[in-house]
Amino acid sequence: MGIVVFTMKASVIEMFLVLLVTGIHSDKEMTRKIKRPKFTVPQINCDVKAGKIINPEFIVKCPAGCQDPKYHVYGTGVYASYSSVCGAAVHSGVLSNSGGKILVRKVAGQSGYKGSFSNGVQSLSLPRWRESFVVSENKPPKGVIYPSTLTYSSSKSPAARAGETTKAYHRPSTSGTTTPPATLMQGLAMPAAEATHTTLPKPSAFVASATSSPRPQPADHGSQETDLWSTTPYTSSRKSPSAKPGLQRQDSSSAAFQEPMGADVSLDCKVDLSFVIDGSSSIGKRRFRIQKQFLADIAQALDVGPAGPLMGVVQYGDNPATQFNLKTHMNSRDLKTAIEKISQRGGLSNVGRAISFVTKTFFSKANGNRGGAPNVAVVLVDGWPTDKVEEASRLARESGINIFFITVEAAVENEKRHVVEPNFANKAVCRTNSFYSINVQNWFSLHKTVQPLVKRVCDMDRLACSKTCLNSADIGFVIDGSSSVGTSNFRTVLQFVANLSKEFEISETDTRIGAVQYTYEQRLEFGFDKYSTKPDILNAIKRVGYWSGGTSTGAAIHYALEQLFKKSKPNKRKLMILITDGRSYDDVRIPAMAAHQKGVITYAIGVAWAAQDELEVIATHPARDHSFFVDEFDNLYKSVPRIIRNICAEFNAQPRN
Repeated sequence: MGIVVFTMKASVIEMFLVLLVTGIHSDKEMTRKIKRPKFTVPQINCDVKAGKIINPEFIVKCPAGCQDPKYHVYGTGVYASYSSVCGAAVHSGVLSNSGGKILVRKVAGQSGYKGSFSNGVQSLSLPRWRESFVVSENKPPKGVIYPSTLTYSSSKSPAARAGETTKAYHRPSTSGTTTPPATLMQGLAMPAAEATHTTLPKPSAFVASATSSPRPQPADHGSQETDLWSTTPYTSSRKSPSAKPGLQRQDSSSAAFQEPMGADVSLDCKVDLSFVIDGSSSIGKRRFRIQKQFLADIAQALDVGPAGPLMGVVQYGDNPATQFNLKTHMNSRDLKTAIEKISQRGGLSNVGRAISFVTKTFFSKANGNRGGAPNVAVVLVDGWPTDKVEEASRLARESGINIFFITVEAAVENEKRHVVEPNFANKAVCRTNSFYSINVQNWFSLHKTVQPLVKRVCDMDRLACSKTCLNSADIGFVIDGSSSVGTSNFRTVLQFVANLSKEFEISETDTRIGAVQYTYEQRLEFGFDKYSTKPDILNAIKRVGYWSGGTSTGAAIHYALEQLFKKSKPNKRKLMILITDGRSYDDVRIPAMAAHQKGVITYAIGVAWAAQDELEVIATHPARDHSFFVDEFDNLYKSVPRIIRNICAEFNAQPRN
């Protein structure tokens, strides 16, 4: 009996072993048959910003040539999401300028980003940003699968234009790996209701549409912009030329006004925006409503809010008035409701008076101006202004306001004699390069300009008038500390330097100040990146100690070029302000010429025994605007207003094209 039981047990064990071996063999066969999906690394262009990619973590391949300064990078080590992904990779040393694969991981926004020069890339400083990222070598954690395609925040992303398919990002859950928390960028990937063109009440003038989305999905209106540049005169049943001052235009078109809307708006569009709308009698009630519908569409497309664009409205007729300012309405829904309630003022088309009003009152801190955000004024004009705009616009531009003009139904040939200021739009806008001016042939085509206009006012790199003479320079003071100056006079010179510095808007992204003191030798007191606030700069100037020695001005200019201005930002004006009280012991001609050739605008300030001929050699041409002489140190303060005036006059004289 025992033998039988033993035999049965042996048989069972044998069967179990056979089944086990068969199963293992079968699993191996199945493993051979299942092919792992091939991972394709997405390729991006050098100009792709991290903020445009929704994925919280991804691997990409960068092309060669991303070291170019035009691909802006902000920060060091941790980069603001407004930076070029590939440019940041080169700056960090993860990537060479020949390109390659990198791993990118999104992290929280920082309260400040410090610029630096590394691996041939100059990164810029930024006070704060909503999201950051870090780059590392292409070594993904074990078990983590990255997407072969990326999800972009806009259908017009560079990858999408190149034909790359964008899909939702799925990162599989793996043991030992935690899923990153959702970021602002991920939230944008959530489905939203389809955005449509919403209309104001009284649908007799408009075609009503479906419900609108609080954040419109991007829509491709790329074909529309070509219509804006036509110069063919629009012929319609226009008003009599003499009717412009006060008679209401009769509507001649019964076309319905409708257009599905959804603008490709950058998430980084933080602008303070004033719309200056035409409320004159000549526009008529119906066209005034079209203008309001246009504003509502802009408000919807911009997705107004405290972290993004803010928008206010000024209406002009005989006299301008603020309908609401930048801080009155902090979201698109409330803004559209307020636009709906605007009543037409009537009167003449005094556009110049309206621009002056905006310059003096609208962009104030009390009205919600945020300081760091570019100021933009979009002026709508029906036909032509009844006053002059050139001088008012010049003052607006010099105040840092980016002036855009939208002219509707411009004067045809037989009406041009009634135009007060021919070519008024080109005289008014920030640059005469067609970027800042749009001509629309008739009011019923105005809706086509929403998409192009939103793109332009959000294009931070091209808002040229945000830069003024007071916020766009790297200023290096070169201070004579020779024995002939003396301790007391040296303190007077430092006060002069402080008085000049006070006039500028100082920050990491605005004007920066540096200082060199010289005798026979030279000493860097502080560089451009040392201090980023006005109080810090003034305290640093106060702490400069008097050196005493000889006067080698030529060597000092050479030293300032090498130790100070070599670290100037590419997009900054470079100003050297040299103060001396005597003739140099060495030759100043060659160093001064080198400064001029490198684009450093040099101001030479002479005191007491300084040589006038030497000051003129040091100064940028024309010398009469860049060299100054005072007979006593105590009179230095008197030259401050003139120096500032000349700096600004030179800046504002730059061509506007």
